[in-house]
Amino acid sequence: MTFHHRRCRGFTLTELLVSLTIGSILLLAAAAMLGNTGTGYERISGGIAAEREARGLFSQLAADLANARFHQDGVMEKSTASWPVDMLGFLCLQPAMAQSDTGRIGDLCAVSYAIRDLSFNGKSVRCLMRGCRESTATFMALENDGLRPLITRQDDSDEPVALGVVSFMARPKSRDPAGEWVDWTPGGATGPEALDVRLVLARRDLIAKLQTPADWDGASAAAVPIGPPSAACRNPNLEVYSTLIRFGNHDQPSATTP
Repeated sequence: MTFHHRRCRGFTLTELLVSLTIGSILLLAAAAMLGNTGTGYERISGGIAAEREARGLFSQLAADLANARFHQDGVMEKSTASWPVDMLGFLCLQPAMAQSDTGRIGDLCAVSYAIRDLSFNGKSVRCLMRGCRESTATFMALENDGLRPLITRQDDSDEPVALGVVSFMARPKSRDPAGEWVDWTPGGATGPEALDVRLVLARRDLIAKLQTPADWDGASAAAVPIGPPSAACRNPNLEVYSTLIRFGNHDQPSATTP
């Protein structure tokens, strides 16, 4: 009788090392892909959040400006900061549901838009606030020639309409005889025909890095990701929106969004 012995061969140390190396490379590649996917998702969701803020603001501002009434004591304050933060204050017709029963004697109210730094968990977040002074207070201010203080006043009833605002510009415009848009000149009997509005918002990851008002002003080391205003459209940390919004009962201007 003949016996055949079958020899079983295992893996050599070299083969094991090669296998472990290949496996490590594949794991690193998979981790990198997952990291890129997470970063991409964060950037997309951050952009969507900024766009939602911008759409909400433009919708509210357009509704207010459509019912605006020009008054000589209205406020269209042009900011001189490197990152401009303009202030608006004007008379505006508001529906009954926008006022309280005790504060309403008519439809004419005073509406304001201004920047304020709000504190969240000890951190400053720059917000665009909307204030609405009801018709009772508005008529009293008009009777006493005190409209401007009423419009420029900020109090606890003001509500944020946009969070993470790096810059807010609202420049009044009118048409020249050739039909071109030019800067509106105050002092006349008529108001501007439109406002050229430009909004610069910080993405969520940048908002988390800006802790103080100086950071939002671009005047601290933490504000480096904000960069210069001239590079806002190329800055991946910022979202820039602009449009032209009709003021009062003038013809609707054509809107532009770069």
